[in-house]
Parts: sequence; C-alpha cells; structure tokens
Amino acid sequence: MSSKSQEDALEALAASRWRVAAVLTVATLVAYFGFILLVAFNKPLMGHQIAPGLSVGILLGAVVIVTAWALTGIYMIWANGKYDRALSQLRR
Repeated sequence: MSSKSQEDALEALAASRWRVAAVLTVATLVAYFGFILLVAFNKPLMGHQIAPGLSVGILLGAVVIVTAWALTGIYMIWANGKYDRALSQLRR
C-alpha cells in the first residue's frame, strides 16, 4: 500500500471514528437534556406514580442511565471490532 493511500485510509478511519463518536454523543445529550427538560417543565408527569414508590421520573432517570451504558457499549463494540481491526491492518 502506498504512503498516500495509507494516509487517505487513516484519515477516512479517523473521520469514521469522529462520526460514530459524534452520533453517540448527541444521542447521550438528547437523553440527558430531554430528561432535565421534562423535570423542569413537566413536573406533574414526572411525579405521576406508576406503582407505589415508582414515579415516571425515577423510571426515566433509570432509563437515561441505562441508555448511557448502552451507548457506551455500542461504541466499545464498534471500536473493538471495526476500528481496531482497520487500524491493525493499516499498521501492517
């Protein structure tokens, strides 16, 4: 592989990594800010009891945390699979 094509492949890989990271970051921010906006502007909904001791707010808070874990897991799977494999091939 020529130096120029290897450099182009590395730049494409770096751009791909930034694209994936940006999409997952935006998804995380939407989840967090959506939750905060609901807390700020729709307190009656957040205080609605689903079951004794479990409100919509508590449930959505847990969903936000699980969403953050899931998005982190998606990035790890992508990075450990496609990104690391492609980077390893470029190093050869």
